[in-house]
Amino acid sequence: MNKYKVISFYKYVDVENPESLAKEHLDWCLANGVKGKVYLAKEGISGSVFGDDEVTGKYKSHLKSYKIFEDIWFKETPTDQIAFNKMHVRIKSEIVNSGLTETSLEHTAPKLTPEQLLKFYEDKKDFVIVDARNWYESKIGKFKNAITPQITHFREWPKVVESLNEYKDKTIITYCTGGIRCEKASAYLREQGFKDVYQIDGGILNYIQQFPDTYWEGGMFVFDDRKVFEPNTKEELKYTSNCHFCGKPTSYHINCHNIDCDKIIVCCHDCKIENEYCCSNECRASKNKRKEYHG
Repeated sequence: MNKYKVISFYKYVDVENPESLAKEHLDWCLANGVKGKVYLAKEGISGSVFGDDEVTGKYKSHLKSYKIFEDIWFKETPTDQIAFNKMHVRIKSEIVNSGLTETSLEHTAPKLTPEQLLKFYEDKKDFVIVDARNWYESKIGKFKNAITPQITHFREWPKVVESLNEYKDKTIITYCTGGIRCEKASAYLREQGFKDVYQIDGGILNYIQQFPDTYWEGGMFVFDDRKVFEPNTKEELKYTSNCHFCGKPTSYHINCHNIDCDKIIVCCHDCKIENEYCCSNECRASKNKRKEYHG
């Protein structure tokens, strides 16, 4: 049995005074041993927090005690790894940086349950599945036959949609880690004239918890100290990427420790040590490296 949980959540809802709520929320988290990252904006809340059953249970009860968050959905991932060492609560202009400020959430697409997506695959339906995440996320894991745009930030989504014009008459399914990006990604698609658009309810997290070893290939990139969550047990579905140095199949990744480079590379644990957390000999020789090893 795993020692800890990471709970991820978001909700688009009007927050009257995010600054005041952020201070109150941080104070409560620090007093109760909660660690993680939470983002607040006038448009809502998103975050991931970490702890044992007692800590995460108290956190869920506390967040739901706010009327605006009483129906928030927590997606839980068991782990034995330390996901966060600190607690941050930050104010943002958006709970996920999209730049899609003119896109209305009233246009967000209907949601497919994991069971419905599984049936789409099993019945060999004619559909196009599109990853709304960044290239380095899709490099280590994706849905079978997914289009994986080579973007470095979600703000580039309009360019992705332009490239999908040939599929305007097809069924389009968007996905991301927990669903937050697809609320706006799917809405933008519909606003650009795509008629038959869906998003996966609860994102990858919800699907792989219910149906590992099916149509998700590889690991799932996570934005915490675990680096990756690996849901599959079938060898042929465990990895979609290989170590930058030795070629060994792995989903693990690092940021190069040369601060002037900071390149994300797929790298196995042995090679990250051997190469001092750097992507090349030139970066290893740099005088401007991070002082602490992480990951």
